[in-house]
Amino acid sequence: MAEEEQGHHHHLHLHHHKEGEEYSGGNVDYEKEKKHHKHLEHLGELGATAASAYALHEKHEAKKDSEHSHEHKIKEEVAAVVAVGVGGFVLHEHHEKKEAKREEKEADNGKDHRHHLF
Repeated sequence: MAEEEQGHHHHLHLHHHKEGEEYSGGNVDYEKEKKHHKHLEHLGELGATAASAYALHEKHEAKKDSEHSHEHKIKEEVAAVVAVGVGGFVLHEHHEKKEAKREEKEADNGKDHRHHLF
């Protein structure tokens, strides 16, 4: 593959590394990873909301514009499928965020980082 010849590697959990640098399992910034997945989760929620709103708009247009109703129905269905797909992405990112939290806890051996005075 051309990508492999250039030194690009694909990782399962989308950890990005500089070219030629391999993942060593060393220091991982779990806060940054959790924030990253939370950000993508929120963007996905926004996308799902927008696609759903567009589907509803097209449904309304199909009723209102009988001459082009078939076109509007197709657009409505496509938008609904996009909304469902993005919903799946949101669920995936939510689980990735939970996984990062679990990995952080395992890396700390269950240590609680809050300061207890009493």
